[in-house]
Amino acid sequence: MKAMILAAGLGTRLRPLTDSKPKALVQVGGRTLLEITLARLLSFGVTEVVVNVHHFAAMMLAYLKEKNNFGMRVAVSCEEVLLDTGGGLQKAAWFFLENASDEPFLLHNVDVISTIDLRQMVEEHEQTGALATLAVQERKSSRQLLFDERGQLCGRQLGRDSTDEIARPSPRLTPLAFSGIHVISPRILEMMSEDGVFSIIETYLRLASAGERIQAFRADRYYWRDLGRPENIQQVELDLEQKIVTY
Repeated sequence: MKAMILAAGLGTRLRPLTDSKPKALVQVGGRTLLEITLARLLSFGVTEVVVNVHHFAAMMLAYLKEKNNFGMRVAVSCEEVLLDTGGGLQKAAWFFLENASDEPFLLHNVDVISTIDLRQMVEEHEQTGALATLAVQERKSSRQLLFDERGQLCGRQLGRDSTDEIARPSPRLTPLAFSGIHVISPRILEMMSEDGVFSIIETYLRLASAGERIQAFRADRYYWRDLGRPENIQQVELDLEQKIVTY
């Protein structure tokens, strides 16, 4: 199975930790965020990964070479300009199209840690026939996606003072926070009409409005934490010490 790790961001929220290194090489409990993510993907059967890089790209390349790619096939997609999640995936599309396989792949932010069962996520994705499956939770977040009673994406909340963006109408919508982990069918790559810098959420909303199934995977029972801030990393290290989470 293949995956992409989104690791090209500037890590501005992690400063000063990212003043001299990319966020993917920030350490938690003695291991880099990139190592943690790669090891987790490998434990679920992922053996081939593409990682997008931008900030301190040369440092990322040297790190992967030093670690011998952690025993995996690791390709690198270098972005001269940050392309956001959708543009980043679009640039790396060749990696998933090279063998003309219809096997779904994982898209995983480097700055999240969780115990989400990726294998079950993939199984549910295949069972529903979804174009993409998104791990979501009921928790506070400034960015909420809206799902109907069948768990299909219908829109997103743009903020307290903004009107919700609705892609497909539904009488009852549930706001859920996205975790930064996706399972995606490769056929989406030929359906991405957006260009340049764009969020993959824009693609999901457009395709949902056209009748494609973008499915929720409810991950409420799993541990999940965003590692985008220094205080969050400190909390995860405390959770590791107390064995609330392991990796």
